[in-house]
Amino acid sequence: MTDSPSQPSESSPTRSPQDRPPLDTPNLLPYLPMLYVAWSDGDLSVEEASQICPDLDPHCQGLVAPWLDPEQPPSAVELQRMLRRVRVASKDLDTAERLDLSGLGLEIAQADHRISRPERRALERLQDALGVGGTEAARQLLASRRPARREREPAPTFDVDAMTDRLAGRHAEVRARVLSILAGPEFAYLEEPTRAEYRQRVLEWLQILADEGLGGLSFPAEHGGAGDLGGFITAFETLAFFDLSLLVKFGVQFGLWGGSVANLGTKRHHAELLPKIASLEMPGCFAMTETSHGSNVADLETTARFLAASDEFEVTTPHRGARKNYIGNAALHGRWATVFAQLELPDPDDAEAWQTHGVHAVVVPIRDDAGRPLPGVSIGDDGPKMGLNGVDNGWLELDRVRVPRSALLDRFAEVSADGEYTSAIASPSKRFFTVLGTLVGGRVSVALGALSVAKSALTIAVRYGVRRRQFGPPGETEIAVLDYPTHQRRLLPRVATTYALHFALHDLRDRYVQSMQADDRREVEALAAGLKAWATWHATESVQTGREACGGQGYLAENRFARLKADSDVFTTFEGDNMVLLQLVGKSLLADLRRQFHDMNVLGLVRYAARRAGSVLSEQNPLAVRNTDREHLRSRDFHLAAFRWREQHLVTTLGSRLKKLLDGGMESHEAVLECQHHLVEASKAHVEHVVLQRFIDAIAATNDTAVRTQLEQLCDLFALARLEAGATHFLEHGYIDGSKSRAITEQVTALCGEVRPQALHLVDGFGIPEKLLGAAIAR
Repeated sequence: MTDSPSQPSESSPTRSPQDRPPLDTPNLLPYLPMLYVAWSDGDLSVEEASQICPDLDPHCQGLVAPWLDPEQPPSAVELQRMLRRVRVASKDLDTAERLDLSGLGLEIAQADHRISRPERRALERLQDALGVGGTEAARQLLASRRPARREREPAPTFDVDAMTDRLAGRHAEVRARVLSILAGPEFAYLEEPTRAEYRQRVLEWLQILADEGLGGLSFPAEHGGAGDLGGFITAFETLAFFDLSLLVKFGVQFGLWGGSVANLGTKRHHAELLPKIASLEMPGCFAMTETSHGSNVADLETTARFLAASDEFEVTTPHRGARKNYIGNAALHGRWATVFAQLELPDPDDAEAWQTHGVHAVVVPIRDDAGRPLPGVSIGDDGPKMGLNGVDNGWLELDRVRVPRSALLDRFAEVSADGEYTSAIASPSKRFFTVLGTLVGGRVSVALGALSVAKSALTIAVRYGVRRRQFGPPGETEIAVLDYPTHQRRLLPRVATTYALHFALHDLRDRYVQSMQADDRREVEALAAGLKAWATWHATESVQTGREACGGQGYLAENRFARLKADSDVFTTFEGDNMVLLQLVGKSLLADLRRQFHDMNVLGLVRYAARRAGSVLSEQNPLAVRNTDREHLRSRDFHLAAFRWREQHLVTTLGSRLKKLLDGGMESHEAVLECQHHLVEASKAHVEHVVLQRFIDAIAATNDTAVRTQLEQLCDLFALARLEAGATHFLEHGYIDGSKSRAITEQVTALCGEVRPQALHLVDGFGIPEKLLGAAIAR
């Protein structure tokens, strides 16, 4: 027989369903499993049928070919009858699910008739032609319903409470205290409040925190505070597990408004203002940002002009572009504001001129006790925002508003009654950066708050990934989605990064609150900028990835991703736009490089070059470049060497590029713009290197063996995932070759699988109470 069933010849009349052997024909029974599978996944094409039928024995053709005719497919009722007959015939077969389809056909047919050798060959040929070999097709055909059985998660290999304690660190008691306050019935998430209701509730929550003494944690003890800056930052970090509008309101009132008075003012300001700020008797604002200048604080245009005749400063917004904008607490609740302005004093040599001494901070009252704007003060509401609508952001314009000379926050500069300006810091630029440096705690706090957001998002997503089951082998329970390697790769490297950033940020917090020398202070300020950028980007990515990992459930408001996303997105731009902050890090690295070379004599330069060349030669020899051994790839020495090499390579080549441009006559600002991308990449490499080192240091300081072992595994995953993400640089510059890059990718996948059994316990180690998670799918 040469013609296909779909193309009948003159000697082969067109078949009709009535020409088919009935389904209860005994000789047809061995073929039913394959016939059902052939049709159940879709229609057979003419080509497929033409390839199957000619290979069959003529007798078998007469039985099977009519059921493989693409022009006359079985009806839905016939397919259901096929399936039912096969399942009834195989119900007593203990080994049915271990057979392939031809074996199943033989087993169920033997009870009715003896199977001939041609029939066996026909079954095997048919199976090969259909491409349905193996046992999976038979298992799927016989599986009626999946069992509802749920697998239990593996027991933790470490003490989860011990992990939480390890993460809590030095200020565990503050963390526990804040969590205890948030456990109260007053603190509950609001479901679709109006903007007015939300703002009022956030103010009420803030008053509770003030009454509990949290607002004054960082203020001096002699003025009603606790003198515990580290504790205040920890309280901020912990509050970020709850409502982020409350977090920002807390930060504005006690961190920015109160912090500006504490850090830029002197004892008389502290005594007069700090107790009332801590109690919320004096709600206030931090008025730095201007509409036209954003992060460019040095060029703010608001002026504070000293009038010696009345011993006052006159604070003025010169035009609409200099309006103080996006100011938290301004639209509704703030009564006072720290206003950053260009300080102007009369020019002693020209009665008509003014001398500008740069940006300084002045305390300005903006509302009376009834909440009405004071004369000369215009206030507006910024209106609905993407998120954080419990915070009353607004704008301020000041029209020759006068305040006494004592309103100047004069820790770093004073103005006498006769208009004489004095400062212990002679350099205007150094004085400016010293003023801004006192406010670096905001970046540390925001970074830790963002990390708490990432912890919340990943906890919800991992818990759901363990619970949610989907697909799986026929007849078996569905697989938890977190058991799929693609799902693990989405979430688990981010869990590892969260742990890494946690230890880096806690180390930064501890260094920030200590008294530091100038060099340490510069390093901490640069690192605070870099870690703030990374932590806030990590939070944004973790929330989005967690939302996607939870599918449609993640889109429901009750599961909190919508609010986390909307409320935390702005973290990447407040307390400094992340791209601007990374450029500050890069400039700090260049300054350090310049100091290194400036302090070296010729012999020192030769030694430095020799050390670097020797390091590069040892790390880039052919054996190291191609080493794909598991032990090597998981070696801490390899991780640190790779991170260190990338940072040094980017910084030194950046320095070389800039020097070449400057030597060629280019202005420094233009040269930096020319190398801006390179500058940012060097900054990222530096921050990643620091984070890895802090993670390693934290592991070494961990006493609990089981906790330490788990952290080591996470550190491997973090390091290799970052190397995988940065593979382009390593490949382009010959640090690794293609085979090693592929091996790193394989190790990341393998580590995700190894971390998976402990994933639930690792996010539980973050210690976030279920009430604060606020997601139904995380319960």
